[in-house]
Formats: sequence, C-alpha cells, structure tokens
Amino acid sequence: MMRCRWADPRSDLYVAYHDHEWGQPEHDDRKLFEMLILEGFQAGLSWLTILNKREAFRTAFDYFEPVVVAQYGPEKVEALMEDTGIVRNRRKILAAIQNAKVFLSIQEEFGFFDSYLWGFTGGQVILNTDDTPHTHTELSDRISKDLKRRGMNFAGTTIIYSFLQATPFCRAWAWSTTTSWLASVIRGIGQSPKTITRSHQWNLVKRTLCYILFPVLI
Repeated sequence: MMRCRWADPRSDLYVAYHDHEWGQPEHDDRKLFEMLILEGFQAGLSWLTILNKREAFRTAFDYFEPVVVAQYGPEKVEALMEDTGIVRNRRKILAAIQNAKVFLSIQEEFGFFDSYLWGFTGGQVILNTDDTPHTHTELSDRISKDLKRRGMNFAGTTIIYSFLQATPFCRAWAWSTTTSWLASVIRGIGQSPKTITRSHQWNLVKRTLCYILFPVLI
C-alpha cells in the first residue's frame, strides 16, 4: 500500500490510523466532533501523542458526546486536569467545552455539523493538486474564520486544515509520491519516465483519481 510520508511505519498505531481511518469519508457528527477536539489538543504536539492517548480521551470526555461535553462544569474541569491519561492543558479543556456549545448551535442551525461543513465545498471533496506542502488553504481559512466568529477556540486554520484532510473534506495529493508511482507504472508499459511531461503525468493522476480515489470518497 502507498502511504503518506507522515505515517511512520515503525508505529503500528500510526499505520492503522492511516490505513483504516485517515481520509475515510465521515458523516457521523459525534465522530466529527471527536476529531475536531483531538486536532485542537494536538496543537504543539505530535499526532502520535494524541493517538496514544485517544482511548483515555474518549473515556474522559464521555466518548465525545457534544451534548454531554457542553455541560461540563468546574468540577469536571478539575477532574480532567488530574487525568494523567490525557493532555492536561486547561486552555484546551475549556476550549473543548466551549467548542461543544458552538458545535451544538451549528447543528441547530444546519441540522448536522456535517451539512455545515459540506456547505463550504458545495458537497465536493476539494483536491489540492499542486506539489507544495500546505499548512492551510483558502478553504481552511474560510472555515476557521467562521468557526472562530461563532465562538470556537483552538480552531485556527492549520488545525482546521488537518481536520479537513482527516475527515476528508479536502485532499492533498503528494506529488513526489505520485510521480514515483507513475514512474513505476510507465516503466511497466515500456516507456521512459523522462519522456513523460508534467502535464501528461497530471493527466494520468486525474484518470487514476477518477477510477480509484473518488469512488472511495463519495
């Protein structure tokens, strides 16, 4: 299987997350809330740190039921601050509670948080086709701005971009990985990669996406 560079093959947990969860279409609002909160807790840390603590997070945060999290009071906050299984950052914990309240208000307005997000893309997965590594995009900028306007914290554009890729509402295509894969395909049919232009490479990528990637994402 072709994997993204960040999926450290030395970590079974990371590989399992990449292969079976990351980039899979997700329409369950509770799971979207979980990913949104975990992405916020990741700020300044590695995603592997969050994965290692994920089950503890689920237990501590009532399996990320936004209705429950939104009702957390001071006693619960202090209990979370004493929980060694999670990231004990008071600002992030308070942000999770505040974000649950905003999440519920979005559900009330749009029916589903999922519907709110897809409204930004017209129901389409946004594919980033250049070969520049991104920490944010115009889409994540817009969503981040709107979420913060509604009162969410730890919802900066980099956090939202990571969330959008994981769920996935947008998709970055790793060019170096793609061209390496294309080179092997081209060699297999007896052509030299040097004779294939960048434009031709991208046309092959688009055809591949149409037949392989998009049926999975829809």
